[in-house]
Amino acid sequence: MSESKKTREACCSKLKLFLASMAFVYFSKAFGGAYMKSSITQIERRFDIPSSLIGFIDGSFEMGNLLVIAFVSYFGAKLHRPRLIGIGCVIMAAGCYLTALPHFFQGPYKYETSVSHSTNVNSTESILPCLSNHSVTDTDDTPDVSAIKACEKAAGSSMWIYVFLGNMLRGIGETPIMPLGVSYLDDFSREENTPFYLACIHTVGILGPMFGFMLGSFLAKIYVDVGSVDLDTITITHKDSRWVGAWWLGFIVTGTVILMSSIPFWFLPKSLPKQGKEESPSRSTELSTVAEQENFLPEENQEAEEKPVTFKELAKDFIPSLRRLFKNSIFSLMVLTYLVVVNGFIGMITFKPKFMEQTFGQSASKAIFLIGMTPCNMGCSCSIKHWDPVCAYNGMTYASPCLAGCQTSTGTGKEMVFHNCTCISEMTAPVSNMSAVLGQCPRKSDCDNKFKIYMALSVLGSFISACGGTPGYIVLLRSIQPDLKSLALGMQTLIVRTLGGIPPPIYFGALIDRTCLKWGTKQCGGRGACRLYDANAFRYRKTSPWLAVYQKHSHSKMDSLQIPTCL
Repeated sequence: MSESKKTREACCSKLKLFLASMAFVYFSKAFGGAYMKSSITQIERRFDIPSSLIGFIDGSFEMGNLLVIAFVSYFGAKLHRPRLIGIGCVIMAAGCYLTALPHFFQGPYKYETSVSHSTNVNSTESILPCLSNHSVTDTDDTPDVSAIKACEKAAGSSMWIYVFLGNMLRGIGETPIMPLGVSYLDDFSREENTPFYLACIHTVGILGPMFGFMLGSFLAKIYVDVGSVDLDTITITHKDSRWVGAWWLGFIVTGTVILMSSIPFWFLPKSLPKQGKEESPSRSTELSTVAEQENFLPEENQEAEEKPVTFKELAKDFIPSLRRLFKNSIFSLMVLTYLVVVNGFIGMITFKPKFMEQTFGQSASKAIFLIGMTPCNMGCSCSIKHWDPVCAYNGMTYASPCLAGCQTSTGTGKEMVFHNCTCISEMTAPVSNMSAVLGQCPRKSDCDNKFKIYMALSVLGSFISACGGTPGYIVLLRSIQPDLKSLALGMQTLIVRTLGGIPPPIYFGALIDRTCLKWGTKQCGGRGACRLYDANAFRYRKTSPWLAVYQKHSHSKMDSLQIPTCL
């Protein structure tokens, strides 16, 4: 076998290794990103923070990305690109582990409840839910500032900062993958093969979100403190708005997968011969034949070793290169197009799990929530701030057993049943069954059918949107000078993520917060995460006019809230 043939085979095998490695890293980063999106609701509940703050935390990924994208895409093109991608994967994995760290620093999760639950299965003792709450006036007491600060310190109320920093690290680590990986692949493959290779990478990468959301769905049903608490003492289920799943476990899994994806890049060369072109045996296969690198490297003697490139030599053409890039009208229009698309997509995908939960996974289509004081629970000394919903036999959901006027209870844990609930008979015709069970009432059966239609339309929309992915890359790569490919991809990412990735989660979250009907209460006092949304206002991202009336009068009279939860 001739020397040139062996060289071509070695080149092809290394290019295929890089292609497989890129497909795996695209899968792993999409896997981690999708899991982060699926855990938004769990993180919001665990740290008792509003949607606007969770949107800010979600945007930290783009913040980390934009901190280094311009420098990585420009200077990285002249350095060892595969190793830079490997370093980025290690940083991403570290970010995932840092995100999971607060779970091990915080104590057990304590959800708000208005009932003292007995843990003795054999106990026949009945409690009086109607008298178990504090006085209504406890919400108006002047708080002890020093006590609140001490409580917040003990409860670790600022632990969400670890999630913020971990997500930012993920953004920093993800930076070199797309601009350096795509340009490396395009440099050393045949031009006609590049679209096929990109399609292969994106095809494997699209599996990442599927597995990420599947993992999020699975772990959302596992209690956050699994293995460290007695699950028999937990009185809520995964359908309850106070439930927090094992969100931290998923970040350990995704971090490990991302770390594994970094391994192949440490064994790939800095450059390869152009696919399909023979190379003289006298020249090393490690020398680049592409314009992107040779335009920035000093001229070298074939018999001499390659001279090290100084930072000054690399940096002197940065500003002129930016001018050349943005004078390209096709590039500018492509960036504007991506910016418009991403601006709506990021805000939608960030809160899509919450949207599906609120619209299709809540209680009955027209659930009535009793919030406030009436002639039936006046002697119960109920606290309005508590959220411990119970479902009556007639499909009505009450904010707590006390507000339902329940006098006694039987059973323990999730099987607890409340009896002699005076408000149930007053809402409807007098009946013999005046009992209620823990949790909100189940949704109507037609929600399932509408959810299937919604998912089918979502899949169709995703398919149509994905059809433009690979052609968009090819148009971008073919419309700019070869030496600007990495910089163009990096600047596109920088602009789109700065203007289209950071603001949408924040303002979408702020709009969603305005649709909240019932806020939870933090362990140390103050407003926590939202427990109940107005589904119609949530869907249209605006507040219904009657919400202000509800907020104004909810402390003085009974409010029957009609909450449609299916489209």
